[in-house]
Amino acid sequence: MSCSLTKNLEEGQYIVYENELKGVQKSDLEELSKLIEQEPNTRFLGTSLGVLIYRFGSNFYDSAKVADKLAYTKTVLADIEARRDSLPQDRKLRKKEEKLESKISGLEKKLKFGNAVMRTGNPVVILDSTLTDKTYRNLKGYLINHGFFDAEVDYAVETQKKKAFIQYLITENSPYILDSVFTRSDNTEILKFLEQTSRNSLIKQGETYNQDNIGAERNRIEEVLKNNGFFMFSKSYINYIAYQDTSAKTIRLEQVIQKPTFSEKHEVYTIDSITFRINPPNDEYADRRIQSRYHGIDFSFYQDRYSAKILASRIQLQEGSSYSRTKAIETQRLLNNLDLFRFVNITFDTLGTSLTANIFTQPNQKYQLTNQLGMTITEQLPGPFFSTALRNRNFFRAGEILEFNFRAGLEGVASATGQGVYQSSEVNTSVSVIFPRFLLPFSPGSLQRYGKYNPNTRVQFGYLFTNRPEYKRNAVNGLLAYTWSTQNNRQTFTINAADISYIRTPFIQDEFLTILQDLQSEGNNLIWSFLPSFVSSFSGQTIINFNRYGDFNTRKASLLRLFGESGGTTLNFFDVRSNDEPGIEYANFQWLKAQADFRRYYPLNDKQTFAYRLNFGIAQPYGVSAGILPYEKYFFAGGGTSIRAWQARRLGPGSSIPISGEGGQYDYTTEQPAEMILESMLEYRRKLFGYFDMALFIDAGNSWMIGRDDARPGADFRYDRFYKEIAVGAGWGLRMDFDFLVIRLDLATKAIDPAMPEGSRWVLDNISFQQPFGKKGQTVFNFGIGYPF
Repeated sequence: MSCSLTKNLEEGQYIVYENELKGVQKSDLEELSKLIEQEPNTRFLGTSLGVLIYRFGSNFYDSAKVADKLAYTKTVLADIEARRDSLPQDRKLRKKEEKLESKISGLEKKLKFGNAVMRTGNPVVILDSTLTDKTYRNLKGYLINHGFFDAEVDYAVETQKKKAFIQYLITENSPYILDSVFTRSDNTEILKFLEQTSRNSLIKQGETYNQDNIGAERNRIEEVLKNNGFFMFSKSYINYIAYQDTSAKTIRLEQVIQKPTFSEKHEVYTIDSITFRINPPNDEYADRRIQSRYHGIDFSFYQDRYSAKILASRIQLQEGSSYSRTKAIETQRLLNNLDLFRFVNITFDTLGTSLTANIFTQPNQKYQLTNQLGMTITEQLPGPFFSTALRNRNFFRAGEILEFNFRAGLEGVASATGQGVYQSSEVNTSVSVIFPRFLLPFSPGSLQRYGKYNPNTRVQFGYLFTNRPEYKRNAVNGLLAYTWSTQNNRQTFTINAADISYIRTPFIQDEFLTILQDLQSEGNNLIWSFLPSFVSSFSGQTIINFNRYGDFNTRKASLLRLFGESGGTTLNFFDVRSNDEPGIEYANFQWLKAQADFRRYYPLNDKQTFAYRLNFGIAQPYGVSAGILPYEKYFFAGGGTSIRAWQARRLGPGSSIPISGEGGQYDYTTEQPAEMILESMLEYRRKLFGYFDMALFIDAGNSWMIGRDDARPGADFRYDRFYKEIAVGAGWGLRMDFDFLVIRLDLATKAIDPAMPEGSRWVLDNISFQQPFGKKGQTVFNFGIGYPF
């Protein structure tokens, strides 16, 4: 293994050290850059960490042994497959077959890309003239397809000290402009639909000729026609003829809809009948088939344990209506969302211009047990957890799902009484029933009317026990929640019609009780949050997902989450004692809460991305609450998914000065509950090599109390000073993205600290060669799973 990229190169070999595109003025430089077949290795200080990792892994890799093992495994698989031909129902043989197929897939990947260590890094990129020539053809083709018919492309390779410097020379010349677009077809119905949707056309007069737009327009026309009954139509019937005017640099484009080969014209197909069939798991149930008809659909069940009403509400195809591909796909999606079937297949039989829609399914397993053993990261300490879930499908024979959930775990949490970081234990168990409809209120016809929105109702009862050294807390909870989504699945709604909890804190540590009593003597009645209490609320949430945010392979995706909650609303109709009355032993709470969380993902190119998040929330107690919220309803700032330069739940509120422990100025010992939060996070993300990505980030924000808090001077929100109390942290991160798992390491340093006196809040100058991380506790290390947003 060597640090030099050019080490051990053979005679005549050169590493690709630099690519340069010259002459690009009007076309898309980013898109052209993606067409270069050989990208130089990512370098830092003259070497590449990815290459070092790859070379290290190659010391333990023998391709000949991998090839031999692959050949042997394929031989064993062939033997198993031969035995299965005579014993197709043998479960042991099937499992062996699946295991061997998975092993072969892994060995093929290993043979092609190397072992796991090699795949984490990347090999040194050696100049290949065939790939350079292919890049030339890629660039030439791209320019022609984007209207630069007269473009010229050339390249030059310069070599120096085993390094190759490649220049791609482009002369664009003038692009061709679409002068006119004309559609030719003798089918008046097709012309009518195209005219009705012409404003959505992707080919527009006056724009530069673009072959990509033509391909997208063909797909759009196919979708329009297939959604309006033209079952047999396909984009292969759409041809384009371009007439060039070389002197004017213009294109006249003719869009031709060709006739079908099997009839005189393209016909509209109508759904004549719909059949829904649930296939039995084996032949044992063949003589138990149940036939029924509901809402124009012929149902065939192998047992009388399914609801035709529920299934019909998810089927968007209708007898007597024109064929629609979108409705067929939507039907498949809605039926899959019921989680009752292993698969859902839809086929169509034709007779003339009539269609028979055949929906075939096979039931999912009745019971499903899922066990999970994992680890959570809190306060930089790993905490193991175990969870198990038992799912009983079709519990009441109308698509309901009964779920039992249990979770037990440990978490690292900074002590509120200065005891350092310790393990907090938590046990959570619940039972819930999910109904695939709106349970209440229920009216005739609502199933069919709302089925396209994938409605469900969750009824849940749960118990939570938390054991921290400061206190032990348990809660019994009941929930009635409604969820539905728009047909394009872009927006999801949740209404928690009733969220009721009874909370007790049977044990409070003496030191923690002293802290609460000291706060109370200074005017902060947080101690009421630890009285026995009955907490009820009504809340609603909508999540709007633009362009599949969370996929992180899409372009310009964003997500908006809006949440509103009214707590203790029913207490307005009863005579209930206020929490500030003398001798109160039982707390009641009333509050209003709202939150808006916006996230944006903006790729610059295949390797670089900007992402940002804006989060605002406010909660206001009123009535019998006497100015105090339930502890779980407060906002907390700081931590791995908030302002990362501060420990979890330790930032703010406002410019108040937190209590510090023996670890120095930044050893904040207590959590900082607040009634308002404002935070923003900006990240620049870049792919490095293999599984490794990096990030640079800036976080800014804080939390505040709405009214004055005498125990924490400066904690209240004031319009004339809140902007001076914005905390700012900056840092860099390393991420390991394994597709199924993202491991995140973030190092964040406090830059502006609102807890310091005005004029001294810029603390980044504490960093020096002697103190590269500033004062003790100024820089915080975050270890997490997944992206911060």
